[in-house]
Amino acid sequence: MGGYYPPAFIVLTSSDMQIFNSRKTEYKDKIRAIATDEKVRLRIIVPRSMSCSCANLCVHKENEENVCYSMFWAGMCGSDYEYWELHFSATSEGLYWYHFELDTPWGRNFVYNIGSGVGDIAPNGNDFQQTVYSKDFVTPDWLKGGLIYQIFPDRFYNSGSKKTGVRESRVIRNWGDEPYWKEEQMNGVWNNDYFCGDLKGIEEKLPYLADLCVSCIYLNPIFEANSNHRYDTADYEKIDPLLGTEDDLRSLCKKAKEEYGISIILDGVFSHTGCDSKYFNIYSNYDSVGAYNSKSSPYFSWYKFINYPNEYHSWWGINLLPEVIEEDESYRNYICGKDGILRKWLRCGIGGWRLDVADELPDIFLDDLRKAVKEENSNAVIIGEVWEDATTKFAYGERRRYLLGEQLDSVMNYPFADAVLNFVRFKNADAFFDSVLGIIENYPPQVTNVLMNHIGTHDTERAINRLAGEDCEGRGREWQHEHNKLSHYDYLHGVSLMKLASLLQYTLPGVPSLYYGDEIGMMGCKDPFNRGCMQWDNQNEELLRWYKRLGEIRRGCHVFKEGDFVPVYCSHKTVAYKRSDATSEVLVAVNLDEMPIEIEIGTEWENSYTLLGNTAGAGRITLEPFRYAMLTRVK
Repeated sequence: MGGYYPPAFIVLTSSDMQIFNSRKTEYKDKIRAIATDEKVRLRIIVPRSMSCSCANLCVHKENEENVCYSMFWAGMCGSDYEYWELHFSATSEGLYWYHFELDTPWGRNFVYNIGSGVGDIAPNGNDFQQTVYSKDFVTPDWLKGGLIYQIFPDRFYNSGSKKTGVRESRVIRNWGDEPYWKEEQMNGVWNNDYFCGDLKGIEEKLPYLADLCVSCIYLNPIFEANSNHRYDTADYEKIDPLLGTEDDLRSLCKKAKEEYGISIILDGVFSHTGCDSKYFNIYSNYDSVGAYNSKSSPYFSWYKFINYPNEYHSWWGINLLPEVIEEDESYRNYICGKDGILRKWLRCGIGGWRLDVADELPDIFLDDLRKAVKEENSNAVIIGEVWEDATTKFAYGERRRYLLGEQLDSVMNYPFADAVLNFVRFKNADAFFDSVLGIIENYPPQVTNVLMNHIGTHDTERAINRLAGEDCEGRGREWQHEHNKLSHYDYLHGVSLMKLASLLQYTLPGVPSLYYGDEIGMMGCKDPFNRGCMQWDNQNEELLRWYKRLGEIRRGCHVFKEGDFVPVYCSHKTVAYKRSDATSEVLVAVNLDEMPIEIEIGTEWENSYTLLGNTAGAGRITLEPFRYAMLTRVK
């Protein structure tokens, strides 16, 4: 094993010729995950001078042994190269890893992944990944080609309706004031300031959301809790009284769907509860017998006590958030059972769930959750919060199987968010394509088409700050407060960059997710500055018009539902790509260079329609510095 041959034989003379590239259809006819029993053709292109006598595909399923399959000689590629190929399929879902081995007169040589999907001769290296999902796996069609709008409920719109059952200890603020961020402001109680946004307020603003072409509203937690973010659930069975009632949610879901075609998805926080809840009840504020109150509590088995009752496992060591044992049968039945929490709110009219910290939920819980949701409504969507590539995620000491067909439909697409924001700010075209193609290559296509493509959320600084402001990573709240607002120049620059970032966001595979206020240019560093009140009377009209136009384009171009992603041009600070289906194509080009760029796009675009920016001519398109183009044509 591990032979040698002269270096001259491993250097390909053509810059375009590679032994293998998992991201090009010349080598791999399906650049994505495959279904069980589905065949994928793998082809390598070997220099004739290597005198290759045998080529093998060596593949193993995760944690299993290698199996080698003989490839067949498939003819010449020009006069200096030859094809070897085979078709691979798998009968069971999972992650499969592969490389190629070549027998030559100088010994055995190995073709490994040297990065970005490129395969080359190396004595050792990384295998290529092939994800295999269940052939029965489907995701909801209604979300494809759509647009998600994320709302932090306390800060979107206050209808002014009277609320009952609200604790007197809650601090009610004036709309538009800066959220409390100093410990002394909070009088020792964090996240206890409220601006009284509510469900009726969201319902009143449905026409505004419809003008943005929103098809799905994602709400941060709305269940009764004792913080303004409501990730410390106090009662899964009740709407928080400051937000309204169960009838208010029913009304919102009904009106949104029937009048505007908008679905509502809720935030499911199932890895922990609040300590101030009917389940734990540390302060005895609830009539129930909580786990903290007695070992005889019906909820005692849900929690991980170390030294009862005051020492217990909590989420990230925050004692206000005691961890739940999701494997506990009683807890799983409460959430996932026939009359459990999941089904209760689906019956109320919601269109699905976004799962907080999905990577902290064990497989047994996610399996039960999917069964419950899909039995109740097969079209309901399940989106998990996973910050990395969800196909390679390790948690609970094992590789997770979120996207193989029995758990999640989609995830929050942080890799795309980083790709877009980093490209627009730092202008590395190669890194942008590498990130995007890496996800497309690893994910099932039905997942890719419903990925939640955000560029900012309640957990991150506002997109405009990340694009045009100083880096706030590792900075304290005092510093963030001082740098929360951009200078006039930086703000105007940020608006321009937001246009470019959103153009990419809205045209990549998946579903763009717009964090409330980004469309009007709201600024903010991290929590709590990114959670300010929606500025209804202070909107950047230029940016708002841009977002409305992007929404109209998405709604009018069916290619964004399931169209392929095809790279067209990548050079330094400029990218161009196509979204393509059987009947039409959309071409997107963005130039972040200080110099004009001319891109060859082919004469087929001569009579294309210009949706945004520059037009095509003579088979090419010219982009001035920091300009863009978006064209469409019928095939």
